[in-house]
Amino acid sequence: MTPKFENISLSVVMPTYNEAENIVPLIKETLKVVREHFSFQFLEILVVDDNSPDETWKLAENCGENSVKVIRRLENRGLRNSIWEGVQQAKGDIIVWMDCDFSHPPRYIPQIISCVLLGWDIVVNSRYVAGGEDVREGKGTWLQRILSWILNRITWVLLGTSFKDYTSGFIAVQADVVKSLGLNGDYGEYFIDFIYRAIKRGNKILELPYANEPRVAGESKTGSNFFDYARLGVQYIITLLMLRIKGHL
Repeated sequence: MTPKFENISLSVVMPTYNEAENIVPLIKETLKVVREHFSFQFLEILVVDDNSPDETWKLAENCGENSVKVIRRLENRGLRNSIWEGVQQAKGDIIVWMDCDFSHPPRYIPQIISCVLLGWDIVVNSRYVAGGEDVREGKGTWLQRILSWILNRITWVLLGTSFKDYTSGFIAVQADVVKSLGLNGDYGEYFIDFIYRAIKRGNKILELPYANEPRVAGESKTGSNFFDYARLGVQYIITLLMLRIKGHL
């Protein structure tokens, strides 16, 4: 029997671009696992799509689930902007956001929601705490795994905190916490900035282990070669240095 949370609502934000092969199965699986574990007063999935040429947005609109709201974005596109628009439009007391290629498996959503319900402000599924792992495979993923590992270790040195997975992006958070902190940045560096500012503000943050799995279909938006990752890496390092400077003023 699923526990009832009669006064609590949940929003799941799914930022998408060219995820036509993944979006409907992801929606279905996410709703299935959430409903198996919880009975919320209100549950919604917000698919925030950057006007995908493969019409991801149309497939989401026609998925047959009343809990799904599609936001088709024609301007000011980008990962952080999409997530932030979803957060702003979310009606839930708890907000989850995640990648939409099944590298963030929906079966790990209940564990982060449960801990927010227990009183944590922010709960992150992490590859780098005990029990977590990165098992992604395919084109470019070996380089992505290595550079992500290196970047997180640089982050630990520069920011000096015990947080482990600064590039996770798989999170459940109290809605008032994220809406008051806001999201800054362009691509994945927004998550570094968000977590660091939350730590500095004194929010209660927990990391839980999960396995970051291979994308099911489609191509990575991060890149597939060293130059793609180097370009993003420069943005990450600039963010780290700015946070380091601000943190010591």
